Amino acid sequence: MVRKMLTKEDAIRAVYGGCILGGGGGGWIADGLEKADLAFALGKPELITVDELQDNEFVACVSLVGAPSAEEMYVDSGQLVDTVHRMKAEFNQPIAALMTNENGASTTINGWLQAAASGLPVIDAPSNGRAHPTGSMGSMNLSEVADYQSIQTFAGGKGDKEVAGSITGTLDLTSSAVRSISVQAGGMVGVCRNPVDTQYMKENAAVGAISQAMELGNEFLSVPEGPERIEKAVTYLKGRIIHSGKVNEFQLDKTGGFDVGYVRIDDLELTFWNEYMTAEKNGERKGTFPDLIMTFDVETGKPLVSAEMKEGIKIAVMSVPKENLLLSSTMYNQKLLKAVEPIINKSII
Repeated sequence: MVRKMLTKEDAIRAVYGGCILGGGGGGWIADGLEKADLAFALGKPELITVDELQDNEFVACVSLVGAPSAEEMYVDSGQLVDTVHRMKAEFNQPIAALMTNENGASTTINGWLQAAASGLPVIDAPSNGRAHPTGSMGSMNLSEVADYQSIQTFAGGKGDKEVAGSITGTLDLTSSAVRSISVQAGGMVGVCRNPVDTQYMKENAAVGAISQAMELGNEFLSVPEGPERIEKAVTYLKGRIIHSGKVNEFQLDKTGGFDVGYVRIDDLELTFWNEYMTAEKNGERKGTFPDLIMTFDVETGKPLVSAEMKEGIKIAVMSVPKENLLLSSTMYNQKLLKAVEPIINKSII
């Protein structure tokens, strides 16, 4: 099996490229860089392509579940590794590799630490090539598999809030339960879940999207801090800047383990459910999830997630058509997309 030994430089590129592809969610840059340090302190993670596995081998998905703004969130490296060990014990087939659930500043490198600690490789095929709010959106359309039983192992929190365990049941039930547990744990838990065989992954995951995040990060970081970095991201993704200006209004509510709210920049309104869901200017829709909507600091070019918004800061807003992204099959599942509408009170379909 041919493997690419990942480097710290790969991780930094993946964090920045992943943050942009997170579309407002997927974790914070500082958290991603800290996770990279922890991963390479434990060992050397390796990246493989989908073609390097047999079709009947199984890959487990690792993720973080919770609200990016949660103030008491805590997940350490031991807890992340523990979820993989628990999955190996729970699942009745060997686990050949690990995959992340999505692209994001923290989530693109989900699994790198666990891979370094366990010796398992990371597969270049996240469940989704952009970030998304719900567990079902990161489950590669397993929600459409009749009688599918989800296995999810979890760990997180500290002190009186520390939790660890596993749960088996329907995808909706287990995802909702883990989300609820994340709230009780202080806002975040690490999860290992839903092993699938390689053939299913090839048909439903975002094949090549880890490499895409690293390439995007490389382009972004190839120029000094400033507006040119934004231009690099826009050019690479074949998107456009739909508005630049000062944030006039920002509202964030923590609801059921999610960040929900809106941002207004002059006559542009962004809604978010962790990730940005819609962009509207004077009533005209400029982007709709799973299109990529992302915000940047105008002066430094730094990508800013939704939870980083503040009134008075100057931002640029990018919109990228979904056709330009590497996406999971879930991003074309109308039932899953419809679930966004009552949360943000906007049409998505």
